[in-house]
Amino acid sequence: MDSRASYNPFPRMLPSVMLVTACMFAAYFVMVRPGYFSTSKHLGVLIVLQGLLVAVWNYRRAFLLAVMSVFFWAGMDLPLGGEWTSGRWLVLAIGALAGIVVYTKDRQYQFAFFDGVAVVCIFSALASIYWSAYPGLVFLKAVSLLLLFLYAGFGARAAVRGREAQFFPGFLLACELLVYGTAAAYFILRTEIFGNPNSLGAVMGVVAVPAMLWGVLVSDRLLLRRRRTFALGLSLLLLFSSYARAGIVAAGVACMLLCVGLGQYRLLAKVVAASLALASLAAALLPLSSGPAESLTSAFLYKGHREEGILGSRKSVWDQTLSVIGEHPWFGSGFGTSVVTFEDPAEPGGEFKSAAETTREHGNSYLAIVEGTGILGALPFLMLVMLTVVNIMRVTVWMRRSRDPCFPSVLLAAVLAAGLANAAFEDWLFAPGYYLCVLFWVFAFMLINFVPATMPPEAPQPHAARQTWPASPGIAAPAP
Repeated sequence: MDSRASYNPFPRMLPSVMLVTACMFAAYFVMVRPGYFSTSKHLGVLIVLQGLLVAVWNYRRAFLLAVMSVFFWAGMDLPLGGEWTSGRWLVLAIGALAGIVVYTKDRQYQFAFFDGVAVVCIFSALASIYWSAYPGLVFLKAVSLLLLFLYAGFGARAAVRGREAQFFPGFLLACELLVYGTAAAYFILRTEIFGNPNSLGAVMGVVAVPAMLWGVLVSDRLLLRRRRTFALGLSLLLLFSSYARAGIVAAGVACMLLCVGLGQYRLLAKVVAASLALASLAAALLPLSSGPAESLTSAFLYKGHREEGILGSRKSVWDQTLSVIGEHPWFGSGFGTSVVTFEDPAEPGGEFKSAAETTREHGNSYLAIVEGTGILGALPFLMLVMLTVVNIMRVTVWMRRSRDPCFPSVLLAAVLAAGLANAAFEDWLFAPGYYLCVLFWVFAFMLINFVPATMPPEAPQPHAARQTWPASPGIAAPAP
């Protein structure tokens, strides 16, 4: 077969076509709508569009950072956060469409069973429109989930394919900077940029602590190891200062998976000892209430309300959710929405985020999806979760046999395990507008490509039969 017959020049021409199109639009607005460039708002939009063009041009290196930055910005208490509430969907849509082109041009894409289940999830979310009091809102939420899965399945995979030696050290550096910035905001500026303490706990417990602990394990230089150890301690202090039990549980799950899976029992003991010390420091310097807590147990497990029990704050919302599921067991109330509790509901319009009238707290992502789509509709979502659990277990078995932390799937599995644990107490797992939801499913789709196909022999030599990849600071060659 002539190789020229199957040559497709479109992917290579895409950046040039986009640049020419952008120049034509710019020329049009300069000549026909010059007033658009006379206000700071319109100039800001122009700068953002230029940044997006640069990110698309350097899609593999820059666009995932752009997506996560936009979603974090929209979900945090920062200037212009409201503008990004709507702008994030444009960024995600561009990332999804460009990702399809970039990822498939190599002709190496394989449609996995995980991808098929994700497609069924989209149809299930769309089907719930029929039983919802807010069909328009459910449609928009289903479309946002579609964009997320498209980007995670194509764009995010394109960002890491062949670039593992650059991507994962870059991710560690981004997490390290996030820890330093958050610590400066909370401890120095006294500004709660994440708003709800549970959000701070979730970010630290699901992302920062697992990433920094993995970074300590793979550091190949003493100075780098010490720096990441400091960032790990700072992330633990931020976690305990939030008093978010779900985040603490998530961090504990990730630390157990990494240390026990890799046989790092001494490191686990050090992490536990450091955690107790930092928890005591947080309780002493940043108490939850005005009065001192009787003990660490009272401060972190009961939050000063021992009479309500450990799950006192979750029990009422869980009971309410179970009650609604009992009333609408099979088809639910609509993906991403809750049962209407008032008469004559009005369809919300002009919003790019959930309103208080259409959603409520569930205290559990798995109960939330069952309420929204019903037992039948939730089956593909729960199957997607189970497939993620299976992939995490396969990586854990590989870790136990190889004792090698340098493979990227180790980090992915730790973050995903922490996310699944945290989602048992929070509602974000299937909420595409939340930054942790975006990161979780990006990692879940990435993990498919990094799950080891074969198990290594028991107790291999430390450096036996390793593949090589380009040298990069702080990360060694991955094991096969």
